[in-house]
Amino acid sequence: MSTEPQNTPNAPSDVAYDVLILGAGAAGLMCAWEAAKRGARVLVVDHANKAAGKIRISGGGRCNFTNLDVTPKNFLSQNTRFCISALKRFTSQDFINRVAGAGIAYHEKTLGQLFCDDSAQQIIDLLLEGCDGAGARVQTKTKIIAVAQTASGFTVNTDRGAYKSAQVVVATGGPSIPKMGSSGFGYKVAEQFGLDIISPRAGLVPLTFEDELLARAKELAGVSVDAEVACGKTKFAEGLLFTHRGLSGPSILQISSYWT
Repeated sequence: MSTEPQNTPNAPSDVAYDVLILGAGAAGLMCAWEAAKRGARVLVVDHANKAAGKIRISGGGRCNFTNLDVTPKNFLSQNTRFCISALKRFTSQDFINRVAGAGIAYHEKTLGQLFCDDSAQQIIDLLLEGCDGAGARVQTKTKIIAVAQTASGFTVNTDRGAYKSAQVVVATGGPSIPKMGSSGFGYKVAEQFGLDIISPRAGLVPLTFEDELLARAKELAGVSVDAEVACGKTKFAEGLLFTHRGLSGPSILQISSYWT
């Protein structure tokens, strides 16, 4: 049974929240679940009609919810040690245990990738049920208008009221899929509070051919092969797919994050 938030009354605006999370995606919901488990009064707000839209379409609708082998080398960052403490405190096996504990059947695909047997909605329900059970409130259909710092924390103004919180977590994601409501809002909030912004660039995306090469490869559209793709010293040996625009498939999506 889906636990998507329904048309419930607005969250009370006269409550002083401990944590107010902007964005009800995977990161926002997981943050809310963990913060509420620790006793924090948590509110999550999101402008979308439903929570976790990107989870819903991920993995062809079955959600690649984690991998068996997750190490710092799998993450790209200017600070190569940035994710070490997080991965030590919460491992991929910890999340696998939550998935299994919820009775969600899953299977392993290529290179230790784990997918739901049934539907990505099961992962969304797991996160929402975790939030609900821990006491975190998730409120969708809420447009964020402004974030302001106050003497006691922050005030977040929305089209459903103004909410006060000691801390604000920005989990709005990047501008990767505008048609799903993605935007650069999180970057604007970061800039507002004086944080340095690294200009975003595409990653985990297909590669497109220029017109001449596209014309030569036109007849290959739809052909899939195993391939080793390299950029500098980085290599990925997985499937490669010729498309009507260029190249895609797991190996191409992976190497695109290293393409300069």
